[in-house]
Amino acid sequence: MSEFVIQTNNLTKRFGDFTAVDQLTFAIQAGEVVGYLGPNGSGKTTTMRMLLGLILPTEGTATVLGYDIRQDSDAIRAEVGYMSQKFSLYHDLTVNENLHFYAGVYGINNENQIQACLDRVGLEKQKNILVSNLSTGWKQRLALATAIVHHPRLLFLDEPTSGVDPTARRAFWDLIYELVAEGITALVTTHYMDEAEYCGRVGIMREGKLLALDTPSNLKISTLPGKAYDLRAQPILDTLQVLEQSQHVLRSGLVGDHLRVILSSEVKPETIVEELKNHSVNNAEIEQVEPTLEDVFLSLAAQ
Repeated sequence: MSEFVIQTNNLTKRFGDFTAVDQLTFAIQAGEVVGYLGPNGSGKTTTMRMLLGLILPTEGTATVLGYDIRQDSDAIRAEVGYMSQKFSLYHDLTVNENLHFYAGVYGINNENQIQACLDRVGLEKQKNILVSNLSTGWKQRLALATAIVHHPRLLFLDEPTSGVDPTARRAFWDLIYELVAEGITALVTTHYMDEAEYCGRVGIMREGKLLALDTPSNLKISTLPGKAYDLRAQPILDTLQVLEQSQHVLRSGLVGDHLRVILSSEVKPETIVEELKNHSVNNAEIEQVEPTLEDVFLSLAAQ
């Protein structure tokens, strides 16, 4: 058995002339929570489908739990839990009926194991409700239950919190870390930059390429070309226009009701305040802040 739960080498998938995943190489060890971050269409789902053996790569190799993705796809799927982007639930069945169906797919007929899974995701009180009557957050929990009912060693979660409110998202991540504490490894795709902060390591994808893979803190140190600042000034759009033309500013953009500015380390923030004054922006306030993964992504995407 490989020391890696997942290992890829130059994994590539083309659809005609379009390269969806381009020479992907990475490794994931047991017990990790790895986030796969990128916008829609960046290759995240295609990567996951190749690792599951659902589609074959055009080039390259990969192993999952020691199994070759080309030759051992059935063995992989027997030991992996998969939660797809669109929850694969039967809306005309109850919660309990859905879970029993998926348990049967994996050959599980132990009633205690199935009910324990319902308890784990907090659905015991909802078990007799039709899925069509559930909120998105409860459907999300049921989809997770169907992915873990057979006690997999590895979880593939493909944008599992898309369309779910922040409270449900936080509760979902608490569940993930409970499972990881019991020995499960998780690969989670997401396009929520803040959500990727929950992961032990984060891979950043763009146009089929893996731009970086490291811990969130290391990514902020190694990939950002300068320091991050929040800048507040009015009128905000005029301020942004000045910043975009400044030779001292590496990047600027709107963040809610203020501006995010990336400055080279040698540039003092007071220099920007003075420059804005020269353009009749006299009320600017600037403060250094902790960079975010969105700052990292935008920096990498500009390269």
